[in-house]
Amino acid sequence: MSTYINVLPSLERETYLRLYQCMLKIRLTEERLTEIYPSDEIQSPIHLCIGQEAVSAGVCLALEPTDHLYGTYRSHGIYIAKGGDLKKFFAELYGKETGCSRGKGGSMHLAAPEVGLMACSAIVASTIPVATGDALASQMQKNNRVVVAFFGDGAVDEGVFFESVNFAVLKKLPIIYVCENNHYAIHSKVSDRHKQTELYRFGESLGLSGFRFDGNNVRTVYASMLDAVRQVRAGGEPLMLEYMTYRLYEHVGPGRDHHEAYRDPMKLRQALHNDPLEIIGNEMRAVLNIDELTLEQYAKSIRREIDEAVEFAKASPFPGPDQLVEDVYAT
Repeated sequence: MSTYINVLPSLERETYLRLYQCMLKIRLTEERLTEIYPSDEIQSPIHLCIGQEAVSAGVCLALEPTDHLYGTYRSHGIYIAKGGDLKKFFAELYGKETGCSRGKGGSMHLAAPEVGLMACSAIVASTIPVATGDALASQMQKNNRVVVAFFGDGAVDEGVFFESVNFAVLKKLPIIYVCENNHYAIHSKVSDRHKQTELYRFGESLGLSGFRFDGNNVRTVYASMLDAVRQVRAGGEPLMLEYMTYRLYEHVGPGRDHHEAYRDPMKLRQALHNDPLEIIGNEMRAVLNIDELTLEQYAKSIRREIDEAVEFAKASPFPGPDQLVEDVYAT
C-alpha cells in the first residue's frame, strides 16, 4: 500500500477554530448518542463516525453553503459539519415529526437541503448516481455549483460507482467523489475484497484522477478538499479523493468491538494514537496558544446545545396517522 499524502498547511486562527469546534460538536453529539441509545428511546439504527470527524469537518468546511453533498448511512458527521440543525437531527433519531425528515428517515436518511446536504441513504453506493445526476443539472444550469458524492470504501464494490464515474468523466461534470476509507465494509477488510487496495486509483482506467490523503489530520483534509473544489469549480475534470481514517466503534450501534477478530491490532493501535480530535487540539495549543480552560468552554457550550436539542426531540410529537402516506410517491 502506498504512503498517503499528508498536506499540512498553515491556517488562519478563525479556520482553526471552526474546524476544531465542528469536530468537537460531532464527537460530543455522538458520545451523547452512546449514552441515550441503550435506553431504547431511539429506535433508529445508528452508525457512528467517532474517530472519523476530521474527514466530515474538512470536507464540508471547504464547501460553499450552495454546494450539494450526498452521503451514506454513516452521516451524522457530514450533517453537522454541513450546518444541519441539531434539534432537527435529534428529533429525527427520536422519530419525531419535527425531525429533518419528519421522523420517517431516522439516522440513515438525514437531509438538510437548506444547507446543501441533499440526501443520505442506507443503500450502499445509492447516492453516487444521484449526486452525478445533480452535477449534470448543475452543469446544464450553469450555476457554478460543485457536487460531492461522499461514500465509504465498501461503495467502490458496487457497479454503479463505475457507471457514475464513467458518465461524469465523459461529460466533465463538476463533481468530487470522496471516499472515506475506514478500512472495513462492516467486518470485511479492503484487502479481503480487492487485490488493488489503493481505492483512489479505481477510476483511472475511466479517466478519473484520484489522490489519497491522511484523513486523521483535518488540516490535510481541508486543504486538499479546498484545492479540489477550486479546480472543479473552475471547470476542471471530476476528481476522486480518498481519505484514510478509522472507525473506532462497531459498525452499527454504540459499542466498541476492539476485541473482535476482524480488527487489525496494529491499525487499531495506530488509530487510538492518532485520534483526529487530539491532533488538532494539540496543534491549537501549540500554534494558537489556546489554554485548557478555553477548550473546556467550547465543550460546555456545545454540550448545552446538545442538551437543548435532546429536550426538544423528547418534547416533540410523533407523526400522526394522517401522515402515514404523505411523501410516498409509489405504492
